[in-house]
Formats: sequence, structure tokens, C-alpha cells
Amino acid sequence: MRDERRKALDSPVALRGRRETRVQRHAPLAGAGVLDTVGNTPLVELRRFSPKPGVRLFAKLEGTNPTGSLKDRIALKMIQEAEAQGVLTPDKIILEPTSGNTGIALALVGSLKGYRVEVVMPRNVSPERVQLLQAFDVQVHFSDWRLGTNGSIVKAQEMVADNTMYYMPFQYGNAANPLAHYEGTGREVLEQLPEVDVFVAGLGTGGTLMGTGRRLKEHHSAVKVVAAAPQPDDAIFGLRSLEEGFVPPVLDLSLLDARIMVSSEEAFRMTKELLHQEGVFAGVSSGAVLACALRFAQRLERANIVCLLADGGWKYLSTGLWTKSYADLQAEVEGKVWW
Repeated sequence: MRDERRKALDSPVALRGRRETRVQRHAPLAGAGVLDTVGNTPLVELRRFSPKPGVRLFAKLEGTNPTGSLKDRIALKMIQEAEAQGVLTPDKIILEPTSGNTGIALALVGSLKGYRVEVVMPRNVSPERVQLLQAFDVQVHFSDWRLGTNGSIVKAQEMVADNTMYYMPFQYGNAANPLAHYEGTGREVLEQLPEVDVFVAGLGTGGTLMGTGRRLKEHHSAVKVVAAAPQPDDAIFGLRSLEEGFVPPVLDLSLLDARIMVSSEEAFRMTKELLHQEGVFAGVSSGAVLACALRFAQRLERANIVCLLADGGWKYLSTGLWTKSYADLQAEVEGKVWW
């Protein structure tokens, strides 16, 4: 039955209609504010990356969110839930450990809702992230870069323990994180591509994979959820490696069908290819997700694969990755945080 539905949907007329639908976004109503534009991101087909006729790749472009990343979804949801529960009040200061994107998203939400925001970040994040946070008048506390984002988490927890004025959403353990993707990202993917077979996203906090994956599996239990992760010994921080010893509380490994390791060199190369072949200007983790999807696609003869591209490329321009070879980049970017 599934094959019959797929044949009908793969007819020239159906494909034309589906392609036109997938690149559309729901236009916000006149008078809507910036926060009303969070989500409803486009899904586009990456036709030039298809490894075989029966396998089609699609990209969910989260870089079109207001601050340029999917973290706008969870920042808004976490703050809304905290307000509803009464744990976030006007006198509180929002404090969050972050490598950049979540902090920037919280800065936007906090600014529009009237909250002061502070963040803890590894000192080796890209300069664009610090500049964006400072533009929002966010106070940045730096943690030891050698400890990565795990060090930021520990420092933020110590700050919260010492000061009752802080409220920490804590994206790694906040149920609103996967809930934002269950209610938003997963629903959107099904509206844009009901016949999805594989969903691939980067392994960060785990919220995207858990929330979206659960929604897709409820729609069809055969959907595969695949995580792109960095190699444990990779010198350049990319996505979260579970081998570092910290497993985010929101992450349920039983929901994953595969976890594929991607090197930083491969992630950088595919990030460049995304721009050159498809005109998609995305961040480094997106290159890792595409590399992971292509590797998983080799096992399949027919499938619709959705790749979640977490952010745009604007926060990575200082790397020069689009104009330099990886050999030239390696010394400059080694030890940097790219997620």
C-alpha cells in the first residue's frame, strides 16, 4: 500500500504540485510581531545531491528563523512555558549556558518580553556570536574553552546556585525543548512532506531529534531517525559527542535508529558544497548533517530523506571556510566551537 501511494505521489503532476508546496512558508498576518515569525521554515529539495534515482534529499532551512537558527523555536517555547508555570517573573534574570545560537535566541525573546539575559559560553566561540549577543546588550560570561560546552554548563549551574535572581531554562534538560519540535518542526515536516522516510539532524541537546523524531514516528512507525555526531577524537568541536561524558537529559537514545560519526573536514567540505551546488548558505553542522544523510542513503534504494539544517552561515564567515581549503583552515579553526 505504501509503495502504491508513493507511485501515485511520484507522478509528474503530483511531483510538480508537491515541489511547489514544499518551498512555501505560511505568511504571517499583517501586524504580526517578530516572534510570530518563528518556525514555518521552508523545505527544499536538494536535487543535485540525490545519490540514486529513488532517493530524494530535502533540507529544512532553519536559518530563516529571526536570529538565523532553529534555537528560536526552543527559546520561545521555554520562556512561554516558564511564564505559564510562574517560575519566570519580571524580576528574574535569564541565564543559560550556550555555545551561541540558544543564547542569541534567548536574547531576542528576552529583549521583546522585557527580561535581562546573561549567558555562559566557551571563550573560543566564533566572534560573530559574541558580537550578536553584545548587540542585544547581553552580558557574556566566558568559561574555560578547554572544557567545551560542558564547562559552560558547570559554570552556569554554579552561578544559579549562588544567586536566586537567576532563572536558567537549561535547554539540555528542559521538556519544552523537544516539545517545541514535536509541536512545530515535526508537524511542519509532515505538512510539507507526508511521505518522509528518514529524518537526519545534528546531535546537540537532543531536542530536535527527540521532538521531531517522535512526531514523525507517530505518523509512521517505520520512519528512521538518524543523528549526525562528531568523531570522539576530532580536534574541532562540532556537534555533541556523547563520548565526552555528558548525555543531555532530554535525549532518549532508544528513539534513534542510527548515530553516524562525521569528521570536521567532511562537515566543512559539505557545507561548501551546499552553497556551491544548491545555493544553501548554512552553518557547519548542516554540512555534517548532509554528509550523514548521504552515508545513510547508500543503504537505501527508495526514500525521502529530510535533513534539518540548523542555522545559516552568517555566524561562520570569520572562518573563511567558503574561500579556503580545509588544510589552510585547520590551524585557524582548531579548537573552535561550531554548534
